[in-house]
Amino acid sequence: MRVIDRRGVLSGLAAGVGFFGLGTGISADPVYKKIEDLKPGEFTWHPERSPEGPVAIIVSIPEQRVFVYRNGIRIGVSTCSTGKPGHETPTGVFTILEKDKNHHSSTYNNAPMPNMNRLTWNGVALHAGNLPGYPASHGCVRLPVKFSEVLFGVTHVGTPVILAGSHTDPKEVTHPGLVLSDYAESEFTSVQSNLKGEKLPWQTEVVKGATSMSILVSHGDMTIEVLENGKTIASGPATITSPSTPLGRHVFMLIGAHEGRQGLTWHAITHHDQTGIPLGQPDEAVLQRIKADEEVRKVIADRMHPGMVLITTELPSHPDNRSGEDFVLMDTDQSS
Repeated sequence: MRVIDRRGVLSGLAAGVGFFGLGTGISADPVYKKIEDLKPGEFTWHPERSPEGPVAIIVSIPEQRVFVYRNGIRIGVSTCSTGKPGHETPTGVFTILEKDKNHHSSTYNNAPMPNMNRLTWNGVALHAGNLPGYPASHGCVRLPVKFSEVLFGVTHVGTPVILAGSHTDPKEVTHPGLVLSDYAESEFTSVQSNLKGEKLPWQTEVVKGATSMSILVSHGDMTIEVLENGKTIASGPATITSPSTPLGRHVFMLIGAHEGRQGLTWHAITHHDQTGIPLGQPDEAVLQRIKADEEVRKVIADRMHPGMVLITTELPSHPDNRSGEDFVLMDTDQSS
């Protein structure tokens, strides 16, 4: 695995996905099938399994499938079409930056890209498009029209989207104390109060102008970076216990305060850009290994909200490892 060069990525991915006509099966209604039996354009959708809560999306590039989890429970699976050879969809961890139900491409002759969930400001997004049964886009993730509609209805600015070669299902993790700090009862009381005052992003209809926060912890250069709407607002050194032991590639999504254990409850997902890699399981020991300085901790405490995302990676956090200010982290280098 190599780190991708931001400049090379942007030139290849700025086009996103061409939406040249509505093709195979993209207007189909949900079906009742095994995941492996879904044909191009087909999808399953069971929102009643988990009617409310934060949503996480995983795009499995090898399987050409999109998995949707709400409150840690899978509510939908869809076929998709990712980037074709030469325009591969990048793997990594993104958060939705913008939603536009009637988006038109500024690159491809004003082509319609309905139900667009933007992942970067430079052309990578989830949206409705043609599904021929194989990777065919210019880098984005094409979805069946009907599925793109229901997905658009459950996402919000800040929803995490993991583009991966392999992944685990979400696992609930409760970490005692404030994020990235030693446990203290006073900290929990303060955080609990702040979280109760926050509007839950998945209960709003906000499309533009919403605020979301992400925390990036790099084991590669022992740093922590706090991003708001994709832009860095605080950074500093990270203290990671047992530094010779890998931290792993995990995504933790904050659910809220856990009164019984006086801690914070997260849904955690482990991912990798390649298939066949032993992933293990994320647990609270990962969070307990990470500490930040007082200044960064204060920024996190003041701005944290349900749906906030914390990402751990083995890669350095240098900007050239990301697709730009809008992107949380990129895992792989498609150049060879």
